[in-house]
Amino acid sequence: MLHIKKDDTVMITVGKDRGKTGKVLRVFPKRQRALVEKLNLVKKAKRRTQQDQQGGFIELEAPIHVSNLMLVDKKTNKPARFSMSILKDGSKIRVSKTSGENI
Repeated sequence: MLHIKKDDTVMITVGKDRGKTGKVLRVFPKRQRALVEKLNLVKKAKRRTQQDQQGGFIELEAPIHVSNLMLVDKKTNKPARFSMSILKDGSKIRVSKTSGENI
């Protein structure tokens, strides 16, 4: 079960973009990867077509493994570990271990 969801703010912990934060655009649960906005960019060659007369190299976001991401605590604005807690109505929420705030 993945604990990172779409529209979460995350920080990358390893690699070339270490320490940068961004918003999660998409999550791939079967592959355990997430797409983070404007981070982990790769260059891809794009061929000229009739619709796109301008070919060349474009930059795309590549998926990054969720083990290399940490959720950012809204209160402290720093990466934090979190736990799951179950409310009385049976729903689950994510709680930051450092500040105790809901994520």
